[in-house]
Amino acid sequence: MKLLIIEDERELSDSIVAYLGAENYLCEQAFTYADAMMKVNVYDYDCVLLDLMLPGGDGFDILRNLRRRRNPVGVIIVSAKGSLDDKVKGLAIGADDYLPKPFYLAELSMRIYAVIRRREFMANNVLESGGVRVNLMEKSVTVSGEAVSLTKSEYELLLFLIGNKGCVVSKSAMAEHLSGEMADMLDNLNFVYTHIKNLKAKLAAAGCCDCIKTVYGMGYKWTAD
Repeated sequence: MKLLIIEDERELSDSIVAYLGAENYLCEQAFTYADAMMKVNVYDYDCVLLDLMLPGGDGFDILRNLRRRRNPVGVIIVSAKGSLDDKVKGLAIGADDYLPKPFYLAELSMRIYAVIRRREFMANNVLESGGVRVNLMEKSVTVSGEAVSLTKSEYELLLFLIGNKGCVVSKSAMAEHLSGEMADMLDNLNFVYTHIKNLKAKLAAAGCCDCIKTVYGMGYKWTAD
C-alpha cells in the first residue's frame, strides 16, 4: 500500500515514515504545498496523510483539489489545528478521518488501515477470490486452507490485482504501486514481470491456476470469480 505524507515538520514526517515503513507501507513525503499538489496530481496513492498548515498554501485546498477531480484516495487530516470547526470543515470537503496532534503512531496506523479497508475492500478484514483468502490484519494468504508464503512485493501485487478485479492493470501502474515516484526513473519494468511470474507460480503450486491473466501489450488482470 502506498501512502503520501504531507507534513512540513520533517522530524515528525520521518518518524511516521520509519514506523509505517516497518509495517510494509510504501511512504512518500511532501513538505510544501507545491510539492504536495504536484504529487497528488501526478501519482496515485492508497491513503494521504494531510497537514493543514503548509509552507506556500492551505491543506484544505489540496483536499478540495482531490475531491474536485473525483480522486477516491483515502485522506486523513493530521493537524495541530484541532478545533471543531476545522474537523467539520475537513470532513465536509471530503476527508475520511481527522487526527489531531499529538498522536500515537500505533493509532495512526490503525486509522490508515481502517480507511484503506473501507475504501478499497468494502470494510472487510478478509478478502476471498478464486479460492484465495487474504487476511488483511495478519497480512497472510492461503489457498484452500494452505498457507502461501509471499514476498512483500508479491503480496502488494496480489492485493492490487484483487482490488482491481476484472480490470486490466498496466505494468507502469504496478511499477508505480510498488516503487512510487521512483518508477519514473527506472530504465525498464522487467521487475514487474518477475514479481508477477513468481506470484503466479506460488498460487498455482497451491492450486490456484489461471487467476492472473496476461493481456498482451497492456498488462495483467485478476479474473477469478
